[in-house]
Amino acid sequence: MALSKNTIALTYTGIITVGFFVAGLFGVLDYFIVKLLLFVGFALLIIYLILMVTKQSTENKNHPEQKDSE
Repeated sequence: MALSKNTIALTYTGIITVGFFVAGLFGVLDYFIVKLLLFVGFALLIIYLILMVTKQSTENKNHPEQKDSE
């Protein structure tokens, strides 16, 4: 089963969101290592999304849509 880029990004976002919620619920969000892990995960998600967008825009420039001429 192949996962699309959108599925990977949404799953990762859900994991980070649940991580923040659970850490806040149990009161361990005050620990530095928990904050570090969650914010590094968030930063990696942002970097991944930026790379996806830039790759997609360069692919569109290299392969413009062709219009049918009548």
